[in-house]
Amino acid sequence: MRFAPEGVKLIAGGVAVAALGGVVMYWCQGTGVTLMFLGLAFAAFSSYFYRDPERDKVFAPGELACPADGTVMTVQNEGAPGITVVRIFLSVLNVHVQRAPMDGKVSKTLYTKGSFAIAYKPEAATNERNLIQLTDEHGRTIGVEQITGSIARRIACYVKEGQEVAKGSRIGMIYFGSQVAVYLPDSARVLVKPGDKVAGAETVLALW
Repeated sequence: MRFAPEGVKLIAGGVAVAALGGVVMYWCQGTGVTLMFLGLAFAAFSSYFYRDPERDKVFAPGELACPADGTVMTVQNEGAPGITVVRIFLSVLNVHVQRAPMDGKVSKTLYTKGSFAIAYKPEAATNERNLIQLTDEHGRTIGVEQITGSIARRIACYVKEGQEVAKGSRIGMIYFGSQVAVYLPDSARVLVKPGDKVAGAETVLALW
């Protein structure tokens, strides 16, 4: 098991606090017990939340990989002609690393300031967010939008415009309860439905 880069320092910090508590407990006859257990609990939580498991699924040609772990909220047109939007809610128990749905080039990234509504609410669509647009060799374009929730309010984008990415590769991370929206053209047939549990780089989201 590997961990997202953002979590390594937090895990190490928790372990350091636990070690300090152990030293205090040893020299001061038990007074560092609380500090040690708080450090261990923080390190354990950080290890769980920032886990970044390897995903080795081989997708067939024409299959689009799901970019995130979580629960499908909605699959619908939201007003843009010819575009279907799949919204996925990520609870604090889900892996929070996002993955590329297809091979292609990052044709655009766009960070937008916004509100911080609870990630499973409809109004979260206007939260602070980061759009990663991918275009494949055939000129087909999809968008993966990282959307913050109401707690940590931080997005990490691992890619930049002009970068080539492979299907299933890591493209970013959102913190502590969030949402991912996928914008698909009508040339893609969506295979998931509201309520489905999905996994990034494992679930087939759609077919061209």
